[in-house]
Amino acid sequence: MDHIMNVYRRLPVTFEHGEGVWLWDQEGNRYLDALSGIAVCSLGHAHPAVTKAIQTQAAKLIHTCNLFQIANQSALAEVLCRLTGLSLAFFGNSGSEAVEAALKLIRLYGHQKGIAFPQVIVMTGAFHGRTFATLSAGGSIKAQEGFEPLVPGFLRVPYNDIAAIETLSKERDDIAAILVEPLQGESGIHVPSDDYLIQLRRICDQQGWLLALDEIQTGMGRTGTLFAYQAYNILPDILTVAKALANGVPIGCCLATEAVGSLFKPGNHGSTFGGNPLSTAAGLATLTEIEKEQLWENAAKQGTKILAGLREKLKNNPHVKGIRGKGLMIGIELDRPCREILHLGLKHHILFIVSNENVIRLLPPLILQDSEAQQIIDTIPALIIEFLQ
Repeated sequence: MDHIMNVYRRLPVTFEHGEGVWLWDQEGNRYLDALSGIAVCSLGHAHPAVTKAIQTQAAKLIHTCNLFQIANQSALAEVLCRLTGLSLAFFGNSGSEAVEAALKLIRLYGHQKGIAFPQVIVMTGAFHGRTFATLSAGGSIKAQEGFEPLVPGFLRVPYNDIAAIETLSKERDDIAAILVEPLQGESGIHVPSDDYLIQLRRICDQQGWLLALDEIQTGMGRTGTLFAYQAYNILPDILTVAKALANGVPIGCCLATEAVGSLFKPGNHGSTFGGNPLSTAAGLATLTEIEKEQLWENAAKQGTKILAGLREKLKNNPHVKGIRGKGLMIGIELDRPCREILHLGLKHHILFIVSNENVIRLLPPLILQDSEAQQIIDTIPALIIEFLQ
């Protein structure tokens, strides 16, 4: 009997060790990891700098608690604030916790403005986590099913639809913020128009709303800039980061401007494990490596190459509805459900994921090299053809 609760549709493989962009299973078979643990291991596996930081810190001190000063936490907050342009950070253990902190700040902001029941504009197709509040903010009916009643306080509009938000701004006086992903991942890799975030920032400034960006998947260099919003010369009021921040060690962070972040007072929020010495040591090592190597530039380069290669190889395939992405965040939409293609991936020793039932999602490590990018270009179209036969 397997004593694990049945909440994952696991594939029949167990990995024993990894190095760089490669994973080895228990039988010694090697796989190209074009998934990165769902955009987590952006430096690949067993990265020497991260491994050393974890080993060194674990030998000294893993955990105290947030009743005391934590030097690594302060150092990581300083680096994140320098790189994002924001001023204050709260550390938790996951993306969901980072978004929960953001939503609590939004509620405090709304109440400060005299709004009894502050509303947050969210998007169709969004994914923000699996806690009750983040599930309610998300746009997946399937994920929400069975967990009603959901948390109130969210107004949903279509993604990449500025007109719908303009309409709401005229109809409601109880809106406190917009919460949005710069690119949507879980719903199948959706890239908005180039002026979308710019227009959202404009509306928020005009209306006195907060702009909260969920960069849990898009951040840390994945889309070709360190954070996706930095391609548009704007600054959010709140930013959530997790996944790749510590290359696999659980961590999440909610960053905010000083005006917004200072709304939290002692007792308003907290975390037992959040920002402990071990996770923040891993975060510091990870962020240092990404910045030192400017890996967002490699993400842009390899992503452009993969997108072009996939489009060329699949341009005449009538079952491919679209190939889209930015940096190393790429989706291939088919005209049918395709989860079974994951088994073909195992057969051909390449790892990826399927989103929204019919979108092949590629999230390879940011350290991907030309030969490995070419392997993705050669292998994925062949898998799709084999699957469609």
